[in-house]
Amino acid sequence: MSFFLLLLFLSSLCSPCLSIHAETAESHSTFTCEPVGLRMCQDLPYNATFMPNLLNHYDQQTAALAMEPFHPMVNLQCSEDLRMFLCALYAPVCIEYGRVSMPCRALCHRTKRDCHKLMEMFGVAWPDEIECSRFPDCDEPYPRAVDLQTSADPTDISPMSVQRDFGFWCPRELKMEPELGYSFLGVRECSPPCPNMYFQSPELTFARYFIGVVSIVCLSATLFTFLTFLIDVKRFRYPERPIIFYATCYMMVSLVFFLGFLLEDRVACNAASPAQYRAATITQGSHNKACTLLFMVLYFFTMSGSVWWVILTITWFLAAVPKWGSEAIEKKALLFHACAWGLPGCLTVALLALNKIEGDGVSGVCFVGLYDVTALRWFLLAPLCLNVVVGVSLLLTGIVALNRVRMEIPLEKENQDKLVKFMIRIGVFSVLYLVPLLTVISCYLYEHSYRTVWETTWVQERCRDYHIPCPFQVEQTSRPDLALFLIKYLMMLVVGIPSVFWVGSKKTCFEWASFLHRRRNKE
Repeated sequence: MSFFLLLLFLSSLCSPCLSIHAETAESHSTFTCEPVGLRMCQDLPYNATFMPNLLNHYDQQTAALAMEPFHPMVNLQCSEDLRMFLCALYAPVCIEYGRVSMPCRALCHRTKRDCHKLMEMFGVAWPDEIECSRFPDCDEPYPRAVDLQTSADPTDISPMSVQRDFGFWCPRELKMEPELGYSFLGVRECSPPCPNMYFQSPELTFARYFIGVVSIVCLSATLFTFLTFLIDVKRFRYPERPIIFYATCYMMVSLVFFLGFLLEDRVACNAASPAQYRAATITQGSHNKACTLLFMVLYFFTMSGSVWWVILTITWFLAAVPKWGSEAIEKKALLFHACAWGLPGCLTVALLALNKIEGDGVSGVCFVGLYDVTALRWFLLAPLCLNVVVGVSLLLTGIVALNRVRMEIPLEKENQDKLVKFMIRIGVFSVLYLVPLLTVISCYLYEHSYRTVWETTWVQERCRDYHIPCPFQVEQTSRPDLALFLIKYLMMLVVGIPSVFWVGSKKTCFEWASFLHRRRNKE
């Protein structure tokens, strides 16, 4: 007897009774009544169903996969009510748009009682989502007579617009393992497509080369500043010493973007897996060590560079207002370093703990806030805006104080010219830093405001391809402009170039000439 049951079970797995008719396996963009495509549910008193069904399966193909565990029990006919009960759940009768008829609790109890022993034999548990207590307390056949009177004829169905919001359903191609902690558009175990959900391949190629060229220019400029400092360490003292650390930070930022250019999307994306019906997706979290390393370096030095600029304005303020000398300011160097490296370090550790790392399919690096608006708001916009407010306030106060010194205190013409020249350098350097930084913040604010619209537009354009519900009552559609992203990456990199204008002078040329001459003599 057991051998006979095993044969029936194996044959049932191979039979096509749960397959979908090819003509009905298309996406559901309007969610109207549709012909029943499940072969198990053919020859019923009704022939039209409604999706999503009672168990939130958004198409009949998904419903068919969910019904597979019950396939042997239907073949063995453990209960005369089992087939109708399953069809009532997985392919319910469509009586009018947006409403489905639920089976009675008594029908559920009879089915569960009759098939209980056979289900135990095959190791199939009764699913929690079809627990009998969830259904209305009645004892009527399914479908009811009133349901058949109002049931829609699928041949007479006219196109209808979506009349309720089903939210975002993660396509099977974008599904990820639960333990990875992925999330996309508020849905867990889901990841954005790679390399980018907004731009086409030619646009991404152009953007990648653009970022690569700019990163090389910025890397060269900041590296020149750092090497100039190493040639004569004693030359750059406080209050201008923070410029060197600022340039070093953006040298590391440029290096990471250059590595992203070389790596393309090998780190920022998870490779496609055709065997698992999975497309290439954006890397999230800390499971990818290379992505995590790129994120840590890029975010830490981006924030640290911003803090060093604030410290630079603090040192200028101390030199201009309370008239601190270089030695007095240098005594606070330990505090400056603790703030400049410690605060960004805490933010980086917090992001690692929250698993907020995201791959960037455009630049090839890993960063934060690319898809998570909350992380963008609190870990990018908030720190950068705070640094701008504090830095500009101290900068303006210092410039006003220096101007008052120039106007009120009589100085020799040489000292007067030096002071004016110093104020001009401070002003030019500050403008060259603030313009790119404010542009980056503006780009982030624009992204923050329109991210939801872009995502809704993307879902609307791709829902039929992915066989997921389309958006409900879309009032505004928009796609991001590639120029916006190019400007953002450009300004993130060129913000480090102003350091060259500070160290660039005749003295620097003489120092480099002397350094190269000494090396030539040694050789």
